[in-house]
Parts: sequence; structure tokens; C-alpha cells
Amino acid sequence: MSTPTVLHPVVAEVTERIAARSAASREAYLSRIRAAAQAGPARGSLGCSNLAHGFAACTPTDKLELRGAARPDIAIVSAYNDMLSAHQPLETFPALLKKAVGEAGGVAQFAGGVPAMCDGITQGRAGMQLSLFSRDVVAMATAVALAHDMFDGALLLGVCDKIVPGLVIGALSFGHLPVVLVPAGPMTSGLPNADKSRIRQLYAEGKAGRAELLEAEAASYHSAGTCTFYGTANSNQMLMELMGLHLPGASFVNPGTALREALTAAAGRQVTRLTALGDAYTPIGEVIDERAIVNGVVGLLATGGSTNHTLHLVAIAAAAGIKLTWDDFAALSAVAPLLTRIYPNGPADVNHFHAAGGTAFLIGALLDAGLLHGDVRTVAGHGLDRYRQEPMVADGGLVWRAGPTTSLDMDVLRAAAEPFAPDGGLRMLTGSLGRAVMKTSAIHPEHLLVEAPVRVFDDQADFLAAFNAGELDGDLVVVVRYQGPRANGMPELHTLIPALGVLQDRGHRVALVTDGRMSGASGKVPAAIHLTPEAATGGPLSRVRDGDVIRLDATAGSLDVLGVDLDGRAPTGGPPDEEAWVGTGRELFAAFRSRVGPADHGASVLTVTA
Repeated sequence: MSTPTVLHPVVAEVTERIAARSAASREAYLSRIRAAAQAGPARGSLGCSNLAHGFAACTPTDKLELRGAARPDIAIVSAYNDMLSAHQPLETFPALLKKAVGEAGGVAQFAGGVPAMCDGITQGRAGMQLSLFSRDVVAMATAVALAHDMFDGALLLGVCDKIVPGLVIGALSFGHLPVVLVPAGPMTSGLPNADKSRIRQLYAEGKAGRAELLEAEAASYHSAGTCTFYGTANSNQMLMELMGLHLPGASFVNPGTALREALTAAAGRQVTRLTALGDAYTPIGEVIDERAIVNGVVGLLATGGSTNHTLHLVAIAAAAGIKLTWDDFAALSAVAPLLTRIYPNGPADVNHFHAAGGTAFLIGALLDAGLLHGDVRTVAGHGLDRYRQEPMVADGGLVWRAGPTTSLDMDVLRAAAEPFAPDGGLRMLTGSLGRAVMKTSAIHPEHLLVEAPVRVFDDQADFLAAFNAGELDGDLVVVVRYQGPRANGMPELHTLIPALGVLQDRGHRVALVTDGRMSGASGKVPAAIHLTPEAATGGPLSRVRDGDVIRLDATAGSLDVLGVDLDGRAPTGGPPDEEAWVGTGRELFAAFRSRVGPADHGASVLTVTA
């Protein structure tokens, strides 16, 4: 089915509103990248010494190619390390990509590496203080790699939480270059995520030991590839495809397969065709426009994706001169139906989603419902209809065929006419405490409203100590504050979830309110997160006290302290002691905390739009 001519009126209205508020900044951005493009391959203006440095380590043949300006030079920027399972497969990609680029008539050079932090390892540890900050470090490192005036295009190798947004933000600072994102794919399915979560909760209750917990975790995270739950890493992959920066169907193909290798090589060939030296010039700064950003938001909402992208998409948009707000998320959430059930929003993992029809079916369903802009530029060519196709290896080569038009598993993936829920998996909450984000796709309806007395903690360790001491019982709203970007870098607080789940399963009405983040995989406990203004800047949360009553109503979109004049109180508490951050590079981190923008502007030092 072709893309409908009539776009959903709310999608059209939100897009127009974004374009209007972004007109000046977007025009300035486009003028800058178009001026860079008109100058031609930058290495053509390099001095002889500069250029000789640039190709000194190349093969004799590549040196001859790079002496002139007729052959494209493609930068490879990689987040490879072999501690991070999702990135371990990237070790072999550069050689494969160099070969593919060469076969397409270009030259590829490994331009630089960027750091890749694993939030799964740093959860609850001091290193988590650097997690969000690392996104901006990745962006700067990507820009450093591309700053050598040698390149006509780029291949960006990365998968996980802060890495993909950082790679894209950095590449957008060189928006005149064509860029293809190259994923590695998820590990095969291991211990079901629901079983892993059950063991975690038993451990929190003292009913399972460390050996049993470690066995379950190791059976779940068992090989190279991305973790299989639908957290930030897999939300990244989904969004890169919806926004036209992956090849169609590339996101969820397992590593170590013939199809994964074929797609990786195809990315190298394709970016070579997209340079200004060819006839299909497609710079990333023109791919990422207002329509692509809206497509990303709709896709996030329709799949119940990671809350972290209420930060990352805002920052990515700002890097392209586009002003995206939480109000835009809220408006689109009202009309974007929930079409997937992937853990923690359901029992299936991303491999099951892929087998049920995957991105080809999902994108087709959203296009058919008028919820995506089809008239967009992508790395696969013009129009998002190309992403209705799925790749396969046939007769020794890579081909694309029409993807399924009906779901192969209605418990995992559905069309817009038969959604799991009529609206999106994220809600924006507003009230006397400020503004916050809440993921609703995994929350049972009876938990969407919580009104209960407060227990206030200034550190997640204090909450866990109170839980382990048996101090928490009955209905309550747990406030964990001084966790915002200015306080301690806005760490993820996923270690709270097993204990909160225990309290909920005892029949209590429980919620979390925090100016910190949660893992993109956080599930059944209602959590108002990313609260802004944050406590460290004097926000209302700094004046909440034990015993106050908070009402969280996800249906109404409200978050309030009842019967209390917070303005008449002085702040209490404060951020954790920096001396406790041993090993986190706190001296460097101080600069980030002093300059970082608020959560609703992407929590970045690079792309603040306030």
C-alpha cells in the first residue's frame, strides 16, 4: 500500500508548529551546511603537507585516489569495545566496510573511536554519574574525528544508550556530509526477560541468593549483541530506522549472521553513492528535518520506547537547528497508538518483534494510518515507503523484498486499527512540582493514579537501606531528589525498581517521583521522572518533606503536592557529597554540571535551546 496523501491532522499541526518556532535556527543551520557543501571536498583545499599527513598510512592505491578529488573518502567512526556486548561485534566491521567502500569506488579511513559506556554495568555505581555526560563526550569525539577536512561521508558504528544520540549530534555538526548509522544487532534470545525480573525481585526480598541472581543475569545477557529488552539501546535502533539513518530492516538482525555481514557491507557501498561526488547527494543535515524528528517521536510513542529519548531527541533536533519540546511529545502521544508489546511492555523481546514483522510492518502500519511523514529523505533514497521492505540474502547477494502486511504475532505487533492502547506509551505530567515524564506502556491501568504520603530520599542508597530495614510499608510516593543534571549528572535509578515492585506486589499503591532518570527498560511501577526544575536549582521538589501527600495522575497528566504551599518553605537536603564519587572523573564533570541545560531542553552542554 502506498503512503496516504492525507497526514493525520495532529501530526501535521505539530510538524508545522515545530517548523514555525524553528524557522530562524533551522535556516541558519541549513545555510551553514550548504555553504560547506558548495566548497566541495575539503581536502582539495588542504596544503600539501596537510594532505600528505592525511593519507600517509594509506595503501599506495588509496594514496593515488586521495591526491585528487574524484574519489570519495569515507570516515569510519566507531564505538567499539569488547566489554560492551552490543559493541563487541563492531571489532570486525571496519575491514569489511573498507572493502565495500573500495568496491563502490571510494576510500575509507578509520577516523576515530568514541567511548561507549554500558549503563547495565554502571547501574547503582559511581560511574553512572558520567552516563548522560558521556553522550556529549561522544558527540564531541565524533566531531573531532570528522574535523580533519578529509572526508566526503561517514559511517557511524554504535548501538547503545548515549552512544547513538552522541554520534548523531556530532555528525550533525558536519551536516553537509552523508552519514549512515551501522548497527550490530541484538544477541539471540536467552533467559526470558520476565524470568530475569522475577529473580531480581526475589533477590530484593531476600528469597534468592546472589548465586541464583547471577545465574539468571548471565543466562539473560549471554553473548555478543545488544540486550534483547526494549530499552534505550533498542529504541535507538528503532528510531534510526524510522528517521532514515539505517538501511531498511538493518536494526534487529543478529550479529554473526550472513545477513548482518551483508547489511554492513551494503552500508559502506551506500554511503559512497550518497556523497556530493555522485548523483544522489544526501547530507545528514537534510535527512534530519522537522518531519524526520516527528517520525522519530511517533515511532517512540507507538512502540513504548525509552523515556531517555525525551532527552535525546530534543538534543538531536537542536543539533539540526530544530526546537522540539515536551509539549510536542504530549500532543503526538494523544494520537499515536501503542502497536507493540516488547519487554518491559510485554513478554516478547526484540527478536520476537523482528520475527512478528519487525520494522517493515511497523513502519507500514504507521504510514497507512497517516501517522508518519512518508515524503522524507533517507539513506535508502527518497520516501519512507522504502522501509516497508525487509532484507534477505538470496543467490549469494543482498536483496530487499516487500515486508509483511499483516502481523505474524498479534500478541507482539499490531496494526493501527487494532492497537494495544489508543495512545502512546509516554505521558507528560504537569503540576505544582513542575514537569515530568512518565512511561505508561507497561503500567496496569489501576496504577495510573497514585495518591499517597511521601518518603523523601536524597540518594538512592538511602532508599534501598530503608527498604532493607523494613521501614517502608503501606501506600507511599517515594521521592528521590537531587538526581538531576546539575546535581550529579542525572543518573539512571533502575536499581530502585525491584524494591518498588516488591512493595507494589504486596498490594500497596506505590509511585516514584524523581528529577533523575530511569532505565529505558523500567516497567510496572509508575514513575514521574526527569522532573524539572530539578531540586539542585531550587525546584519545588527541594521543598517536599516526609508526610506530604503527592497525587500522580497519569490519565489527567498531573503531578501535585496536595494542601501545601511549597513556595512558603525553604529547600532542604542537597546533592550527594562529591567526595563519594571516587573514580568518576569529578574534576572534569564539574564543567558539565555547571553548564548543562535542563531536562526538557535535552540536558546537554552542546545543544541548549532555552
